[in-house]
Amino acid sequence: MAAHRLCFVCLGNICRSPTAEGVMRALVRDAGLASSVVIGSAGTGAWHVGELPDPRSRAAARARGLELTSKAQLFVHTDFDRFDYVLAMDLSNLETLQRMARTPRERSKIHLLRSFDVTAPAGAEVPDPYYGGPGGFDEVLDMCERACRGLLAHLRAHHELPHGSVDADAALTPA
Repeated sequence: MAAHRLCFVCLGNICRSPTAEGVMRALVRDAGLASSVVIGSAGTGAWHVGELPDPRSRAAARARGLELTSKAQLFVHTDFDRFDYVLAMDLSNLETLQRMARTPRERSKIHLLRSFDVTAPAGAEVPDPYYGGPGGFDEVLDMCERACRGLLAHLRAHHELPHGSVDADAALTPA
């Protein structure tokens, strides 16, 4: 069975998308699926390429036992060949990705992350916490955790991933 490849995408790749990447890595690890799911993140803008995630994102994640260590990178057209799921954090990034996609196959890979959260309304976005207070980073973590749990359930249901014994309602555990 080939690994399923996921890329979480926001604007600068320093807040939301690395948070979703870190959350999904932990869920996949805890489910024993690390060899079945490849996870990355990128931004639609190049302002922060090579930088670690925002210190506030890292601090909020660390408080939950997660380490965000990826370096920001730019999503480029060839990434459609590298990833099976391209998960936009908001409608603006979704539209940017849809404009980048050249074929129906590439467009079929693009989804809003929160579309996998059964509690979220249609079209729900992960808001950018960059210019807000520290509570926004915790809110992003909560949204990412719900959506990533739904995404993992989707992958299991539609792509023959093992079900394992991870409790969908359990809190993320430190590595």
